[in-house]
Parts: sequence; structure tokens; C-alpha cells
Amino acid sequence: METRIIAERLKERHNIINLNEMQRTMAATDARRIILLSPTGSGKTAAFTLRLLRFLGPSEGKVQAVIMAPSRELVIQIADVVRPVAAGLKTVAFYGGHPMAEEISSLSVTPDIIVATPGRLLDHLQRHTLSVEGVRALVLDEYDKSLELGFYDEMKRIVRRMTALELVILTSATPLAGMPDFLKLDKPEVFDFTAGKPAAGRLQTVRVDSPERDKLATLEELLRSLDNGRAIVFVNHRESAERVYEALKREGLPVGLYHGGLEQRERKLAVDLLNNGTTPILVSTDLGARGLDIDDVNYVIHYHLPRRLKAGPTATGAPPRMGADGTVFSIISEGENIPEYVGWQRLYQPKSVSADPIRSDVATIYINAGKKEKISRGDIAGYLMKAGGLRPDQVGKIILDDHSAIVAVPRDVLDGEADAPGLLERLAPCKLKNTRVRLSLLR
Repeated sequence: METRIIAERLKERHNIINLNEMQRTMAATDARRIILLSPTGSGKTAAFTLRLLRFLGPSEGKVQAVIMAPSRELVIQIADVVRPVAAGLKTVAFYGGHPMAEEISSLSVTPDIIVATPGRLLDHLQRHTLSVEGVRALVLDEYDKSLELGFYDEMKRIVRRMTALELVILTSATPLAGMPDFLKLDKPEVFDFTAGKPAAGRLQTVRVDSPERDKLATLEELLRSLDNGRAIVFVNHRESAERVYEALKREGLPVGLYHGGLEQRERKLAVDLLNNGTTPILVSTDLGARGLDIDDVNYVIHYHLPRRLKAGPTATGAPPRMGADGTVFSIISEGENIPEYVGWQRLYQPKSVSADPIRSDVATIYINAGKKEKISRGDIAGYLMKAGGLRPDQVGKIILDDHSAIVAVPRDVLDGEADAPGLLERLAPCKLKNTRVRLSLLR
């Protein structure tokens, strides 16, 4: 596929108006063995998509390319980028928690591109539901994270079956100590875009001392002292995440929860509500530190110190989205052991409530119809404006799934007045694109 066509589709489908330096580099290179070093959030998926689609030919009735990623969220995110750009090539996504029957059904017509977690792809190979012997292109995305999560053996067993590989792209957020011994990566072309990111002086690292071993009171004081924006609070255990989330919720803070014990749909919703402003505070285990589609974050707060240096691209463990101004806070209790790799630029002790505190001015409406019902974002926006009486600037971010959709609206449009119904009451009797739908407010 021509670079011009791929770039046009990235612009049309993903609003990537101008390719960044990394994407231009990947669009121009003809290297067949590539190591791409790049921070999370830098446009890496679009970059390797450019090189991959330039290499692939038209549909051949067999699997041409495999993209492996360490988490289901990242698999879904990659597939959502690749699928609309790779028109004419069938792209499927395989991951744990997705019904196996649906995945097998999707193989009735052989896909050209498979995006999968290593464990789920190996499951398919062991079931003999697909073959990868003819695969010509392989992308191992977030390879360093895959190693951390213990996927080395699965990746090795899968790649050994790929006897026809011509193009190999390996991406990582950190330089690699050694090359995978199951890949023929002699003298690979290394493109390193990690240097100098994030920009010096834009990311502040701050220590906050807690007078008590239990840091909850200090965390609440810190959050209330910050100006309005998005914040992620990182903890090291699911139980701690639940406890911190419940405590902040009791105090009336707009907070969401993300950890590996939740269902995939719950985790996705938590990220969506963070991004659209409904719950601008997210409590997360370090599972949420990498690979998620999170918009600019103003504050990262380590309730627990990061357990290891390579948990994220900087010594703080997990910075805001690359390119955004932000502050990383580490809450330290008396007597706490501080690893050598954790540091800060200054101390801060919250003493007052911000005049413009973190808050939610946005509510999210759930609609029980989506892409499979032939509903588009434009249909939903038109429905809210025509039937609900909203102005275009009052229709927020719309996220469309197979059988549902969510849309952000200002909280102040929900309630009606004495002689006028509220937004949900106005919408309820009206059809969305000739479809009767149920609406509810997500709380």
C-alpha cells in the first residue's frame, strides 16, 4: 500500500493531520529488521502501521501479519488504529475475556492481519483454528512489558512456527538488554525516539510527606489542593486500589477504579470516564501505567512507590501522557524505605483547598445501541441536538462500541425546570435513527 494512501487514511480516520518525526521515519524506511524505541503515547502504533502496510500486499486468503501486544486493552487499541487504515485487508483482534466462539467464527474468512495477546494466539494455534506458517510480517509491541508479564515462552513458541518471516518490528519503551533469541535480529535498524522525553523542565517530581503511616488523609488533602485537571493515583495491589477508591468516593471526590480484577468492559469504561471528564480522578494498580489510551494527565500520584524502575519510562514509574505538562507526586510516610531509583525535585505539603479544585462538570449517558445496530457518532450527535435540544458545543466525546455507546454532556443540561423536562426525559420518547433505545445516566 502506498504511503500517501496510508497517511490519508490516518488523517481521515484518526485525525492525524501531520505525521510526527517517528512516523515519517517509519514511512520512509525499507528496513526489514526494526527495533523502535518510543515512549507510550508518542504515536507508535501509527508509526509501525505505516511500515507494516507499506510492506503488505493485497489480500491473499491467508494470514500475512501478526501483531502481538501484552494486554487486551492494548490489543483493542491497536486493532482500532489498524482496521480502518488497512481497508481491503481483514483485521481481527484476539484476547482473553473475548468469547472464543466469536473469534473462531471470525476465522470463517481468513484474516490478513491478526492482533492478539500471546496467550490467546497460542491457544488458537493449539486448537488448530488457524495457522501462522505463512506469516510474512511480525510486530512485537511493548516487548519489554511482555517480558515483565512473563510472555517470553508464549512468544517463543508462536514465533518458532513462523517460518516465512520477512519483516520484523519490535517496539519497546526502554532500551533492551538483549535481543530475543527466537528472532533472527542480526544487525537490526534501531530507531530511538526516547531521548529527551518528556521535555526537561515540564515534568515536575514532588515529594509529599504523610504524618501517618496510613496515607489516605494526606492523599485526600493533596487532591483537594490541586487545580482542576486529570489525576491518576497509583497503588501496588488490587485490595489497596479498592480501599483508596472507596475512601475517596465517600469523601465526594469524582473518582474511578482500574485494576486487573475487573472485567474488561469495566476497565475500558473507567478509562473512558477519565478521558471524558466524568471521573477525572482514577485509582489504578500499575497495570494501568502503560499501553492504555489515556488523554493528557495533569497529575500522577504514587500512593505506593513504584516497585521497580522499569515499571514506566521514567524513574517516577508512570509520567503523564508524553508531551503534556504535569506533576508526579510521591507520598512518603515516616520510616518508609525509599528505593534508590525514586527521586524528586522539591517538597510540597498541601495546606489549603484550591480555588479551582478537581471536579466533574460532565455526565455520561449510556445508550444501548452501537455499531452493530448501524448507529454512528454523527447519528448520536444529531439525536442529542434535534431531540434533546443541545447545542453542538454541548455534545461531548462519543465512544461507540458494538452494541452500546456513551456520550459526555454538561451536567447542568440534565435537570429540567418546573415547566420543562430534563434531557433524558426529552430524549426518551424519541427514536435514534428509527431505533427505540434505552438511555441511562452512568454514576
